[in-house]
Amino acid sequence: MAEIKSRTPLPENHQQLRSTLPLKPLPVTLVGRFVRLVPLDLSQDLEALFLVSNGDPITLDETRSHPAYDADQLIWRYLFEGPFNTPKDLSSYLLSQVTAPNGLCFTVFDVEASKPVGVCNLMNNLPNDLKVEIGGIWYSPVVQGSKANTEATYLIAKHVFDLGYQRLEWKCNALNERSKRTATRMGFKFEGIQEMHMIIKDESRDTAWFRILAYEWPEIKQRLEAFLYH
Repeated sequence: MAEIKSRTPLPENHQQLRSTLPLKPLPVTLVGRFVRLVPLDLSQDLEALFLVSNGDPITLDETRSHPAYDADQLIWRYLFEGPFNTPKDLSSYLLSQVTAPNGLCFTVFDVEASKPVGVCNLMNNLPNDLKVEIGGIWYSPVVQGSKANTEATYLIAKHVFDLGYQRLEWKCNALNERSKRTATRMGFKFEGIQEMHMIIKDESRDTAWFRILAYEWPEIKQRLEAFLYH
């Protein structure tokens, strides 16, 4: 059981942030060595995102490709919707994330190929509580197992903690073992299972909750940077 900390008044600068951080996170481009996160633009990114997520063979560049695959198994099974048969179907799903009043949807670009390879979101933003969630995450199989997801998560975490947030959340279907392993590997602490949390794709879902707190971030940041860049 986690240690229960005594109540501590918020510093004055944190009190100010509660009223100054916007409900919808401001657009920002986050650039790393392996990936670049850019606010998703459906008019520019949709077709490319569909092509790397629909199960067809993928050629990212001269050295990276992936054969035909089961899109449900490798990408969409535990997400709210998908797989998608057409770009229009994918567009409807992504539009709800782009227009979310309390979220910011990113297209994740592979830096070397300069092509979209996935999507992630800042979502369920609660500035008054100085907490936000990273979610709606998916990556094309052509970069799964690479450093893309780790660096994208690192860039987002660094961004939100630099802004003054005190809590970054990650949640997933409790059956999604890959997502749970990934969260733990990147430094998120498991908080428990919320049973019958929501209904997704006509099935009741138990949700696994994870988080990083601001005072934990410096050590996690150092460890992620060592993994990514050294």
